[in-house]
Amino acid sequence: MKKVLFFVAVAAAFTFASCAKDRTCTCVNTSTAPGSTSYTSIVTFTKATKKDARFNCMSSTATTGGYTTTNACTLK
Repeated sequence: MKKVLFFVAVAAAFTFASCAKDRTCTCVNTSTAPGSTSYTSIVTFTKATKKDARFNCMSSTATTGGYTTTNACTLK
């Protein structure tokens, strides 16, 4: 009985464990300022869970001096 309970506990642990692997965050940065150009940046998170990578790969928008800068990110 103890062996069966042990194997069930081990199987449950593997089921709930997060898969840590390399994840890529791609961001496209644009600005409404005159003369600005858009660019793409790629960041790789090594051995990261999906939750941690999603937390660090966030889109943002900022307005400074009447111009808006947008950073649109996607996790792959």
